[in-house]
Amino acid sequence: MQRRDFLTSLGAASLLAPLATMAKLPPVPAKKIGLQLYTLRDNIGKDLIKTLEAVAKIGYKEVELAGYADGKFYGKSPSEFKKILSDLGLSVPSGHYTTGIINKTKGTLTNDWSRAMADAAELGQKYAVCAYLFPEERTKIDDYKNHCDLFSKSAEVAKQNGLQFCYHNHDFEFMPLDGQMPYDLILANTDKNLVKMELDLYWITKAGQDPVAYFKKHQGRFPLWHVKDMDKTDQSFAEVGTGTINFAKIFANKKTAGLAHYFVEQDVCKRPALEAVELSFKNLKGLKT
Repeated sequence: MQRRDFLTSLGAASLLAPLATMAKLPPVPAKKIGLQLYTLRDNIGKDLIKTLEAVAKIGYKEVELAGYADGKFYGKSPSEFKKILSDLGLSVPSGHYTTGIINKTKGTLTNDWSRAMADAAELGQKYAVCAYLFPEERTKIDDYKNHCDLFSKSAEVAKQNGLQFCYHNHDFEFMPLDGQMPYDLILANTDKNLVKMELDLYWITKAGQDPVAYFKKHQGRFPLWHVKDMDKTDQSFAEVGTGTINFAKIFANKKTAGLAHYFVEQDVCKRPALEAVELSFKNLKGLKT
């Protein structure tokens, strides 16, 4: 089962008007707003350069990658891809990876990880994120205990290359397994400086948890965020500023979280994906971050 198939099963986001309160908030510098390129995976599959040009034209300055495999970023060598991004005025603070336990791809936590981190450093990344655990990788709590060991070992390699390792959540980490909360287990069984977290604000909210409470309990451990909204009617994915998540409250606690970068992401879009990320960008410019 692929990550894309899993996410698509949740359904598309509805089209809703932006929150009235968003316009009342003071604007923020556009340079602070990043984009996770997974949102534009179909566009990238058709034309990488054209898609990145559109991202830069919207006003995004940072991108987070989700397309590394076997020494290539979206089919390009590190030097080739670095030039493409530089020419467009885009920087790449972070990239997503999987464990490699299921998909066996080179450039994952268990397969050619040292090379992946060397390539990430060459590109200019500062963060390397384990993006997703496939269902077969999380059937029991002992799976998560093993992942904690893997995360710690992977983080050491990342550190040797000047990168910070992080773990990105969905909602399943907040579902008790064998009487324990997997997300809390990860936090408790990894070093707070070695393994940090990329908090997905949609998924933690969907799981019924309060991100601010986690910020306060684990101060400084959340340098990366995924900013995506939740539809008012069916809890599906929505453009930032069109749903129910109180981003103003969350961003008010950014120092406690240790926030360094945040990225718009919308796993599934009802409108064309480029239109969706442009709307999210425009609404985020009106949010005090």
